[in-house]
Amino acid sequence: MQTDARPAPVSFRQALRFWFKLGCISFGGPAGQIAIMHRELVQERRWISERRFLHALNYCMLLPGPEAQQLATYLGWLMHRTWGGVAAGALFVLPSLLLLLGLSWGYMAFGDVPWMAAVLWGIKPAVAALVLQAVHRIGSRTLKTPRTAPLLWAIALVSFVAVAQLELPFPAVVLGAALMGAVAQRWLPGQFAGGGSHGAASGSTTATQPAAWIDDHTPTPEHARFTPARLARVLAAGAALWLLPMAALVAVWGWDGTLTHMAWFFTKAALLTFGGAYAVLPYVYQGAVEHFGWLSAAQMMDGLALGETTPGPLIMVVSFVGFVGGWGQAVLGPQALFWGAALAATVVTWFTFLPSFIFVLAGGPLIESTHGKLQFTAPLTAITAAVVGVIASLAVFFVLHIARPGGASGAVDFAALGLALAAAWALLRLKWGVVPVIGVCAAAGLARHFLLGA
Repeated sequence: MQTDARPAPVSFRQALRFWFKLGCISFGGPAGQIAIMHRELVQERRWISERRFLHALNYCMLLPGPEAQQLATYLGWLMHRTWGGVAAGALFVLPSLLLLLGLSWGYMAFGDVPWMAAVLWGIKPAVAALVLQAVHRIGSRTLKTPRTAPLLWAIALVSFVAVAQLELPFPAVVLGAALMGAVAQRWLPGQFAGGGSHGAASGSTTATQPAAWIDDHTPTPEHARFTPARLARVLAAGAALWLLPMAALVAVWGWDGTLTHMAWFFTKAALLTFGGAYAVLPYVYQGAVEHFGWLSAAQMMDGLALGETTPGPLIMVVSFVGFVGGWGQAVLGPQALFWGAALAATVVTWFTFLPSFIFVLAGGPLIESTHGKLQFTAPLTAITAAVVGVIASLAVFFVLHIARPGGASGAVDFAALGLALAAAWALLRLKWGVVPVIGVCAAAGLARHFLLGA
């Protein structure tokens, strides 16, 4: 049999077809998306070996931004140079962007229709449960136990208080955690030592797995080797791709224009997404809801629900924020609400994901010089611990919002609280997927509307 023979080289066209397919089926959050890539690329197609896959994954998990999209970018770059990485990363996002544009238009055009409001009533408790699940998932992976990592637990608790009670800005919390990690790792290195693996993909690979196209011992491709000139070219191209659109926005709308503010705000947000999309949501909430007023808190929750039901990274919820903000601000005038909102969503998506491409294409060749060194990973581990506390504060906010939708003086919605509890049970205990939980909660909202007239 020839099943163990090394696969033939993969053409760019073959890779494009796969990356587009991945962008259309990548449900389940980063864990599910990474699992799909591992099954397809390592186990079935054997385009890359287990160790090379994990090597890339470990690097991407250290970066701010959506790790699954960055992993696709990295693997595309490793196989087919820069354009391979750009195509892989873009196709991972494009189907989700197009779908969200349609859903966002439907939300803004028909969101006040009673049956749509009933669906959203059912989905909001599911969103609160999903945030609670994120606290559990990231916390169990990062914080270990209070006995083995008390410092990380302390960082998480302080971060929770800083955001929920003191209302400190998210960047300040991240910076404080990073400084704590950088200092503390000198005296308490055991607090920051990596523990665990990336799922089932962490076992032995060399003795049992058949050869892959890019195998454990395949020499590093020439384009993946570090040179100062190549790094300079990538950084220059990245700077131009940021500066030119920003200059165009300033020239047309001015520095105080809505689109200019969105571009600058989501550039900063892209640099703070350590720990996944849920980590940056408090920052997006502070800016988009409380500071700029692009959308309301209820719309933010609805957008998160829409983001959970579409393929692609959850951080695509920022496209919904841009769409609603562009619609509400009428950036192209009241006669072109859709096109203005679509432009705002595109601007937000561009400035959110551009840093991820630069991180991968510039940092890929340097991976061996940084991965696994405690002085590099300890600040990031501390940031992730802080993220647990920040997400917990977001969970509290969402639960309070669904419990008293009319504000602190309003009546308690016990039905919504019960639905949130049931959704959390399904996620954490029954291990249901995201889409089934949201579907059942949406159906519960419709049933409540038609049976009780609520």
